[in-house]
Amino acid sequence: MNPHLAPVGVPDPALLPHVQQLCDLTDPYATGPAEDELFAAAMAEINAWHVARSPFFRSLYEATPAGAAVPGAAPYRTPLVHANFFKRHEVLSIPREDVELHLTSSGTTGQKSQMFFDHWTIRSAQRMVARIFERNGWITPEQEVNYLLYSYEPAPSLNLGTAFTDNYLCDFAPARSVAYALRNTGGGPDGDHAFDPFGCVAALRRFAQDDAPVRILGFPAFLWFTLERMRALGMPPLRLPEGSLVVLGGGWKGHADRKIGKEELYARVTEQLGIPGTRIRDTFGSVEHCIPYIECDRHRLHAPVWSRVTIRSTRTLEPLPYGEPGYLHLVSPYITSVPAQSVVMGDLAVLRPGDACGCGLRTPWFTVLGRAGVSRNRSCAVAAAELMKGMA
Repeated sequence: MNPHLAPVGVPDPALLPHVQQLCDLTDPYATGPAEDELFAAAMAEINAWHVARSPFFRSLYEATPAGAAVPGAAPYRTPLVHANFFKRHEVLSIPREDVELHLTSSGTTGQKSQMFFDHWTIRSAQRMVARIFERNGWITPEQEVNYLLYSYEPAPSLNLGTAFTDNYLCDFAPARSVAYALRNTGGGPDGDHAFDPFGCVAALRRFAQDDAPVRILGFPAFLWFTLERMRALGMPPLRLPEGSLVVLGGGWKGHADRKIGKEELYARVTEQLGIPGTRIRDTFGSVEHCIPYIECDRHRLHAPVWSRVTIRSTRTLEPLPYGEPGYLHLVSPYITSVPAQSVVMGDLAVLRPGDACGCGLRTPWFTVLGRAGVSRNRSCAVAAAELMKGMA
């Protein structure tokens, strides 16, 4: 068994039995009345947990009326906390000594979300990722792979959420070798990082001559710039070994004028690297809400059983029906360390019913339309995108 699939217990089994039961569900996309009832019970428990431990959340909760966040679900309160709140405030529901991991959402400058995780919270989130990887057949302890990580090369004090995630994803298949796109050039405890397109091209050429599958993880923009560099150099297409996999995460923030459609990117990956479309998946996630949203084989972001997704009106914040664009609202009772069980993202999105996909998964799925408004806040993708200046 992969260690990330091993059992993990909630901090207080007497107070959080339904949270434990929900997060122990092994089918990532189970759906039905029983799952909705369990989810509502778990939300009631986690709300009570944070009410008892966070004065901030207690006042917010008491001012929030009960209501169903998802049509057909049992009613439970979902106080709305915007993701930007965590860029300005550190709010914990656990003692500092119980913090096992501290991650930030942005680069080396600018506003950062400060998120803190106890053992249960980070391990339960990792187990969710492992469940989805297991379902897709992507846990291969018997098969070494070569990694190309479009993320930050580690530095002594680097605690970016994206860097943590990409390195964690290397645990599902043993590494024969690892190459980083954003090389650590020194310059402080977090290190300065520079995008190395020629190093990426060299790694791909080297990997194409090996018999081990390749796993490409991280920011899609850097992968696109690598493919563009290959074309500019007149390189013929490569054919990476069978079983290679691309799992992308992060956006094109700060470089919207260079952004291309997902379909074009996937087609170029297949054309230039020989990886079929079903082995190319985008993801959505954030340090404020660590639930994994990973594309199905039809490239739709389905909600896993451990979360619920609502679209909120940009004018009233009321829940919207399927097909209507609004703020992306993500809910999950998994987190005990910080009252971030109900987070409104800065993204605009549209929600669709599960049967509108056709992949066989029955949970609703969403499409991210882009960031809402104009913001000076810098996410990991913004900080990374700045490294691409002059690289196009």
